[in-house]
Amino acid sequence: MQLDFFPSRTLTAYLAKLFIVRIVAMLAILVLVLMMLDLLSTSGEILAVAGNGQGELWTYVTLRVPQLIARFLPYSVLLATIIALVTLNQNSEVIAMKAAGLSAHQVLAPLLLTAAGVAAISFLFNETVVTRATATLKAWEANEFGPVPQTTDMRANVYLADGDDILMAASLAGTGESMQMRGVTWYRRGDGGMLTEQVRAASARYAAPGWLLEDATRFDVATADTSPIDRLVVAEGLTPAQIELESVDADAENVVELFGSILAYEDVGRRTSELRAKWWHKISGPLSAFLMPLLGAIAAFGLARSGQLFLRAIIAMALGFAYFVIDNAALAMGSFGGYPPLLAAWAPFFLFLMIGETVLVRTEE
Repeated sequence: MQLDFFPSRTLTAYLAKLFIVRIVAMLAILVLVLMMLDLLSTSGEILAVAGNGQGELWTYVTLRVPQLIARFLPYSVLLATIIALVTLNQNSEVIAMKAAGLSAHQVLAPLLLTAAGVAAISFLFNETVVTRATATLKAWEANEFGPVPQTTDMRANVYLADGDDILMAASLAGTGESMQMRGVTWYRRGDGGMLTEQVRAASARYAAPGWLLEDATRFDVATADTSPIDRLVVAEGLTPAQIELESVDADAENVVELFGSILAYEDVGRRTSELRAKWWHKISGPLSAFLMPLLGAIAAFGLARSGQLFLRAIIAMALGFAYFVIDNAALAMGSFGGYPPLLAAWAPFFLFLMIGETVLVRTEE
């Protein structure tokens, strides 16, 4: 039996079923509680829009729940690991399995196999459901929870540079020459980068070249005077194609679309560190579920009556949450070029894989 990585078929099915039930239970609890808290803080903004009601609240829930599932599934696997292993330890089932000749790795093998399946499902769910829900929800938020957009090409809080000058828009919708901006502010800078004037307008459209602001208000910094302007063309160096590159959202694109955006950035000589780090993390992120049984394994072993079971559970939880903290920190470092994108996405995974394996071998094997 020592030569087999998995225990018997019956025991493998028993442990896998035990683990899956607890993963689903913990995920349901986390998503339900967090969705209720989120809805309490957002429902006021949704219902403040004329015509919105219960249907729009349910629309928000259907768009937000996939994001919560994607974010908290690894946490659910961690908590399910600790609960399942502590239960097995308290009931002396781990002792029985080890007495039957199973090693610590064989005890964990069904859980690791289940976690690998969860990671694969998580990746497919993220790429097919979460990206679409994220794009739609961001477009709806950019529309200030007005009518739900039929397309997801609306983007919020767009910041564009034309040389030293800045063009900002609260929202942007459309593609090509039909692109429209709302809540527009134009900042003109003079010599030395000093702000010379500010122009605000309700909307802007492409004027080929430049962007046409109508019924705008100009503020002159030097004289502190405010004056109305009927028509003004600004940012003549900005084209719709450049703006589409500026507004790439890695969270709203799947791996294929995001890879295409990265290639488009590289074709025009743009920096791609942030996008590449997020592209790699789309693959390494779901795999964090596979690590959780290994990091939580310390809770499975040791005598329950020794009084150290609670301490072991705390250590397992600390290892799991330390991974998430370091993973987010590494991704942030990779986004602004502190780490190479590949290292930022994969280093935490392999680091904690070695830590978990070392702890398991040193303590149990």
